[in-house]
Amino acid sequence: MNAPHNRLMIGGALAATVALALAGCGGDDAGGGETPAGNEIAVTATDTECTLSKTDLTTGNYTFAVENKGTQVTEFYVYGPDDLIVGEVENIAPGLSRKLTVPLKSGSYQGTCKPGMVGDGIRQTLTVTGDDAAAADDAELAAAVATYKQYVATQADELVTLTGQFTEAVKKGDADEAKRLFPLAREPWERIEPVAEIFGDLDPIIDGREGDVPEGGEFTGFHKLEKDLWETKDISKSGEMADKLLTDVKEIAEKAKGAELTAAQVGNGAKELLDEVASTKMTGEEDEFSHTDLWDFNANISGAQQAIEALRPVLAARDAAFLGTLDTAFKNVNDTLAQHRKGDGWKLHTELTDADLKELSDVINALAEPLSHVGAKVLPTQ
Repeated sequence: MNAPHNRLMIGGALAATVALALAGCGGDDAGGGETPAGNEIAVTATDTECTLSKTDLTTGNYTFAVENKGTQVTEFYVYGPDDLIVGEVENIAPGLSRKLTVPLKSGSYQGTCKPGMVGDGIRQTLTVTGDDAAAADDAELAAAVATYKQYVATQADELVTLTGQFTEAVKKGDADEAKRLFPLAREPWERIEPVAEIFGDLDPIIDGREGDVPEGGEFTGFHKLEKDLWETKDISKSGEMADKLLTDVKEIAEKAKGAELTAAQVGNGAKELLDEVASTKMTGEEDEFSHTDLWDFNANISGAQQAIEALRPVLAARDAAFLGTLDTAFKNVNDTLAQHRKGDGWKLHTELTDADLKELSDVINALAEPLSHVGAKVLPTQ
């Protein structure tokens, strides 16, 4: 067993510890936007079934309590029209449970389990009827969402600009410049990825890792060009892929800027970004060829913190002590991560020791628990 593989296994063990901690964090401590009794929906996920305890609903706030009774890691999604993602929880290991709390307006939805975290999943139709006004965000929540959408728009524009610079360097055959720009172009993507993920198929096309490509599928996007630069070390034929990446990024950036969001989605998105850190950045598998995972790690944390900043007035009014706990946990993560600064950027993942990874996993664990409750705390009042 070579050294890099051994480090990946050690890092993976630490990340599994983080993932278990994240999986144990529910979203049922609702604070000011409490989910009414009877609005919890039990979801039983197996390798072949996805059973929901209720499928005919009235408008309001709902908590999906997902229990994985299968043998594979699973995910649970609530899809709205055109497969837009209303909410999701990922990395639910066998035998574990997770909760997802979302407000639902009238319409048709699909509760979806994804055993193995691949494919279209096993879907159950949810029919929601009633008065949408009862589930609408109040003015304070609407203002928080508007603030966050401004942040998303800024990051979307930066994503297009930096991706354009990165792909131009690839097309010119300037490998050194392309390598310099690769982690920088990915930062705005990682800050707003929960919004990008709403649009389904574009996310894996842009950001899918080689091992995640389904059989018969095509390896595309950032990580294909990363492989060309660092492993194949030949970008002479990468121009077409670079053009495709920029086209796809422009499309998703425009969609992200126009996305309709709820305050609960903003809060749940912050938690999803922490899941991203635990599932791929801690192990070093996100940027497996370049080892620039800490750029992504920092961007995920920054994006989560910006979501909390947008929601700050609501959280301060509903639970100031809880907000203080979040602030302390974010400071600890940022202070610990700052130890791994290197020049204008970050150390490579391969430069981190096992002790470094353990310290990072500890502060992520400490942030995971309070962050898991944000989505529920900013539900509309009923």
